[in-house]
Amino acid sequence: MRKARLDFRLRKQHFSPMIVAIDGTLASGKGTIARQVARKYGLAHMDTGRLYRATGVAALRSGTPLDDVSALTKLAETLDLDAFEEASLRTAEAGQAASKVAAIAEVRAALVTLQRTFAHRDGGAVLDGRDIGTVICPQADVKLWIDADIAERARRRSKELAAAGKPISQANMLAELQERDTRDRTRKTAPMKMAQDAVLIDTTDLGIDAAVERAFAAIDAAMARRNRSL
Repeated sequence: MRKARLDFRLRKQHFSPMIVAIDGTLASGKGTIARQVARKYGLAHMDTGRLYRATGVAALRSGTPLDDVSALTKLAETLDLDAFEEASLRTAEAGQAASKVAAIAEVRAALVTLQRTFAHRDGGAVLDGRDIGTVICPQADVKLWIDADIAERARRRSKELAAAGKPISQANMLAELQERDTRDRTRKTAPMKMAQDAVLIDTTDLGIDAAVERAFAAIDAAMARRNRSL
């Protein structure tokens, strides 16, 4: 009888899907960390920011005002991510548009079901964004909050855009990040904030390898706690 209970416990551990929520600020490294986490643990990955960037870019392409709630909601409801090249979603303009449309409650509502369905897929998933651990998946098995000093984030982002042929000065990038952080943190619907039970990883003085290792350690510890409770 004891062996049967043990076998059941092991099967439950093996097949129970894991949801990892990775939130944080722009250019803090959360996207890179999320991709590495997905690869290591064999999880599907969704960069939820792409949904808002794509909605913002769709609005810019169609000439839809970024305060037209009805039209933007329709764009979000009919979004086809395959219609967007990755480069078009990584411009500074796309980022600013994404931040503006993401502040609209109706747009967020249109994209919530898509994100939650992805999160609860068989085999588990890792999602990165601004509100995964607080709104989309508040019961996630692991929550990480990735952040860095804003000046360092401005340096990283301006370097990234320069490499993509979209140069912007660090001073201008810093101003854009300050504006975006304020908008994301103060929006009425799903503001950007660290979940109370999230593990903070400050990447200001960390190389990406060290930051990823800290994420792995936090996830391994969470998995161990979860398995002990099964």
